[in-house]
Amino acid sequence: MILDDQDRALLRAMAANADQSTTRLGQTLGLSQPATWRRLRRLQDAGVIARRRLVLDAEKVGFGVTVFLGVKLATKGRVSLEDFERAVGAIPEVQTVDHVLGLYDYRLRVVARDLADFERVLRRRIMTLPGVGDVEANVLLSEERRPGPL
Repeated sequence: MILDDQDRALLRAMAANADQSTTRLGQTLGLSQPATWRRLRRLQDAGVIARRRLVLDAEKVGFGVTVFLGVKLATKGRVSLEDFERAVGAIPEVQTVDHVLGLYDYRLRVVARDLADFERVLRRRIMTLPGVGDVEANVLLSEERRPGPL
């Protein structure tokens, strides 16, 4: 799909605030509501807009600690990767699972209520996963958000 300037402007406006109505988006972009709706539908149907989701403030809902874990698998092979991904995907405290190239095989973003809760998640859930070898933890101190389109 080839994106034109109006598509890009629409994506920028949606990335800034996905709650906007098609009427409001159309006013911002100088398009009618039906034209805006058709563009949105076309972008969704083409998979350019994969989904919209709610972003919660983790701290305000009781998760005061975020830890990035580098996980190196003890065994390599397609079966161990799939087993690990399936198992780690079932842990609700694990927010993201990134398969990466480098020192570690995976980078996980884990949220917990506090450090004691994180230790429980690490010991009881993550370290018992199939194939887990070395793990390195980095506690998030602060986060700067840079919202906007790609």
